[in-house]
Amino acid sequence: MDVGEFVMRLFVPVLELIAPLVPGEIFPYFFTLEMLQRALISALIVTFVAGFLGIFLLMRNLALIGDGLAHVSFGGIALALIVGSAMPLLYALLLSIISAILIYELQARGILSGDASIGIFLTGMLAFGLVALRVWGGGVQNNIEGYLFGNILLVDRESFNVTCIISIISIIFLILTHKILLITSVDPLAAQVQGIPVRATGLAFSIITAATVVSMVQVMGALLVTALLVTPAATSQLVSTSFRTSFIWAQIFGYLSVFIGLYYSAELETGSGSMIALVAAIIFGVVAIVQIGLRPLIFSSDND
Repeated sequence: MDVGEFVMRLFVPVLELIAPLVPGEIFPYFFTLEMLQRALISALIVTFVAGFLGIFLLMRNLALIGDGLAHVSFGGIALALIVGSAMPLLYALLLSIISAILIYELQARGILSGDASIGIFLTGMLAFGLVALRVWGGGVQNNIEGYLFGNILLVDRESFNVTCIISIISIIFLILTHKILLITSVDPLAAQVQGIPVRATGLAFSIITAATVVSMVQVMGALLVTALLVTPAATSQLVSTSFRTSFIWAQIFGYLSVFIGLYYSAELETGSGSMIALVAAIIFGVVAIVQIGLRPLIFSSDND
């Protein structure tokens, strides 16, 4: 039994239990049909990792790296489609990890700023994927929209297994190293003085980020990964006062975005990634407006 099958056995009974309570005409099938159950579970798993990882990305001012690596992963997927591979995520994973290491080293050695190196890899690999598909892709162009903008139905058994393995490794890494990541994110110089391996930690974090981004591409699409990786974490910072509450709120906003987004994408027959991204942006806007409206009232009551 592989990892994906084990995860299915854990989640499927819960999904089938709550299926009668799920609204809509099409959305309930995500809780009863195996193919759609696999897609939903994949979305739930990557959302948890994204909420956790996104907090550290914002603390390190690396919000754009998710977007950059997602574009790199599209180059890997395009290459896999051209050669006829049945596992495009593995090609995307390899290219994304190599790019993440190069981006980190360019920044750490002071050769290029983080934004500049991310921008170069982002545009370069996206352009490579599009050009390669046009020149050598033949008839595979019809599959590209799902990888660009997200199509949760692309999650098959093999890619689901890869997603589960990546997510489990990422969760274990983040749980075991979250205190070190927190220290190195807040004050890397002080962390280095204390003997914490700042460089190795940053490199490992970059690799985990690359792997997580690849696991999200089928759900969100290469152009929209940042919406789930950064937006819920950014929204949580508007209402949280500590790392723990920020983590909790990031999960709440992330899962709200996924469930509402998948519901409307199923009922309105739109792309999963675009609808989840739209819902995440709306939630951020609502929370921001509420914060802006309530803050003067709170301050005025304190002054009184």
